[in-house]
Amino acid sequence: MAQRDPSPDRQPHVPVLLRPLLAAVAPISGVWLDGTFGAGGYARGLLAAGADRVIGVDRDPLALDMAAGWAGDYGDRLRLVQGTFSDLDQHAGEPLDGVVLDLGVSSMQLDQAERGFSFLKDGPLDMRMGQEGPSAADLVNEADEAALADILYHYGEERASRRIARAIVAARAVEPITTTLRLADIVAGCLPRPKPGQSHPATRSFQAIRIAVNAEFSELVEGLEAAERALKPGGLLAVVTFHSLEDRIVKRFMQLRSGHEGQGSRHAPARAQSAPAFEPVTRKAIGPDEAELAENPRARSALLRVARRTSAPAGHVDPAALGVPQINRKGRR
Repeated sequence: MAQRDPSPDRQPHVPVLLRPLLAAVAPISGVWLDGTFGAGGYARGLLAAGADRVIGVDRDPLALDMAAGWAGDYGDRLRLVQGTFSDLDQHAGEPLDGVVLDLGVSSMQLDQAERGFSFLKDGPLDMRMGQEGPSAADLVNEADEAALADILYHYGEERASRRIARAIVAARAVEPITTTLRLADIVAGCLPRPKPGQSHPATRSFQAIRIAVNAEFSELVEGLEAAERALKPGGLLAVVTFHSLEDRIVKRFMQLRSGHEGQGSRHAPARAQSAPAFEPVTRKAIGPDEAELAENPRARSALLRVARRTSAPAGHVDPAALGVPQINRKGRR
């Protein structure tokens, strides 16, 4: 297990896009909620930039345990809550001036082999962010071939999804798949050897399985709606994504809730437009600059989008309108 560093000036990982995020939401004041607390990088940045208080939420109990050595230095300016950001309005318990979400797996989770997120380190095939419920091993060994293929294709955009699913089913018939490296080897055996500079062959498959295990897309949609409910008029929603599927959902949510929904067919009756609940702050997604990429190569795929809450009533968005893949999870055959 990684050693805990109690010093608030030394962090176990570099928060991605922190500088552009703080610039986009400046001036910072009032009460903010960091819905993906992790190692606390965004929370510390917000507090240093002028937030009166920050509520740090994380579904991973280890993240809060690791913060115990330094969180007390902020007194009542920092409150930590174990839970999912899909319930962030309930965790907040008060109107918010800002919400920050840093999606995907955290660096500290990737760096700990025993958490089972990394295809580069041998460990139990787990991938549970909250350390409860069915694991990646349960999914890989119990879902039928068609369901596995759908997960790999829709959640990982893996074009060889059927071939990989077929190989997984064949391998588990010999022996259950229980470790990260065994699964990575099975996936790699179905794909061409990567050229220099290309990502590991198992990257997309591990992403897909992790998303399925943690119900990340439904959590994201519910979290965006919870932020809409929790934010004050003028409050800011900042979201950092790490792959195209996440970014598409966030982009469409901000477009639809900003009143930029298309009418569809010109021959169809016009749909009633509700009052916009957000207005865009960033017209385009913000990515890392060269300095950040030099500091933190993990930032290469990160994108930041920011929107400002209006005074319109909070509403609901159909996940299908956001492009959320719909997958029928089946049992093993």
